[in-house]
Amino acid sequence: MYRDKRWYTGIRKTLYENNTLMSLLARFEKRPQFYELLLIACYLFINNTINATSILMEASRNGQEITFPLWQPFVWEYSSALSLILLLPLIIFLLKKAPLTWQFIKQNIIWHLLGSIVFSMLHVALMVLFRKIAYFSQDLHYEFGELPIELFYEYRKDLWSYFFFIMVVYSFRFVASRLIGEAQLLADGEDSVSKSQAVERLLVKKLGKEFIIKISDIEWLESSGNYVNLHIKGRIYPLRSTLSHFIEQISAQGFCRIHRSYGVNLDAIESITSLASGDGEITLKNTKTLNLSRRYRDDFKARLG
Repeated sequence: MYRDKRWYTGIRKTLYENNTLMSLLARFEKRPQFYELLLIACYLFINNTINATSILMEASRNGQEITFPLWQPFVWEYSSALSLILLLPLIIFLLKKAPLTWQFIKQNIIWHLLGSIVFSMLHVALMVLFRKIAYFSQDLHYEFGELPIELFYEYRKDLWSYFFFIMVVYSFRFVASRLIGEAQLLADGEDSVSKSQAVERLLVKKLGKEFIIKISDIEWLESSGNYVNLHIKGRIYPLRSTLSHFIEQISAQGFCRIHRSYGVNLDAIESITSLASGDGEITLKNTKTLNLSRRYRDDFKARLG
């Protein structure tokens, strides 16, 4: 009797833990970029707090008296951290426009080097602004330093921060793809599909389990570096492929490319709105709105016809 009770309690605990994990994953799937930014923000807060306390400890070493207010190191470090956090969406945007994939890595590295210069200039501008505001509130004046030497000093650090954040983003997405469940294409047989075959089903591997999803269940598609994010009933499944190649494979099932970064299931469309610029907006039945680029507008209209 006691053994049966322990067994029953263990089963309940396992089910509860699994349900909790699935609930957390469901939240994560809806807002992956939010958790991506949150992870980096937490790292910056912890790292810069350690830096600020290290400055205080170094200043008071060997019994020496600290000659500056205790709040100043925290203003220096937190102003830098806050500026970096505000600029993280810029890195995400540049990664979307110029992903560091092997196919375009040489030209895109050049774009990211240029992007790192803009990133550093904006970081310095925001950081100095926040520090001046903090100093002004204490009736003090903040002096950044001698130009251009100070800018070069900051860029050296910002260049490392820029590419470090890129490494964190790609590492985070790799782990996330394993948790969310990476999709693989299946043909009519049991083996994985070849590049020239049409496909009707997806095999999704998630948390040690495998299950099948129909291609027709995909509502819209989004290009993401070496992957295509498949949006299905509020969930996102990454598929290792290019958007153009995958759209070509499933176009016969009612899919059409509508933008450099997007594709759509024609059956999932609720309405289409034309814009004065010549572009358009497509609203899906799930209320999601996608951009319709004029480059793909004629082909899209032909597919609808």
